[in-house]
Amino acid sequence: MANHLTRWDPFREAVTLREAMDRLFEDTFVPARRRAEPREPVFRLPLDAYTTPEEIVILSNMPGVNPEGVEITIEGDTLTIKGERPVPLSNVDYALQERAYGKFQRTLNINIPVDADKAEAKFEHGLLTLTIPKAEAARPKTIQVVSK
Repeated sequence: MANHLTRWDPFREAVTLREAMDRLFEDTFVPARRRAEPREPVFRLPLDAYTTPEEIVILSNMPGVNPEGVEITIEGDTLTIKGERPVPLSNVDYALQERAYGKFQRTLNINIPVDADKAEAKFEHGLLTLTIPKAEAARPKTIQVVSK
């Protein structure tokens, strides 16, 4: 039996406060039979998001991800992006391994009325650009002042 040393990476074990709270609530409110099932690791997809007067734009780097395997859903004011980054080589001993791989998911509450039917997702050079038009009611309006 071969002895393998594993380099300890403190950042691998660190979680954000939000992730810790999500796990706490999930473990507290999910029935015990479901908790007993082993969970597949899912990493949190990093995003950038900004708004313009007409739309919400969300950007995410996804190198190595097959665009056809990315699932984007908008339900009410909740946006979810799911996918999977292929597992790297398994037949090598890594000296350093920092890139996340496997399944990923990210859910955001948009809190702005949007026109989900007109949303567009583009994938170019490993960058996902999701453009979601704001609903007409959420767009700024200019009111003309009339003097009498």
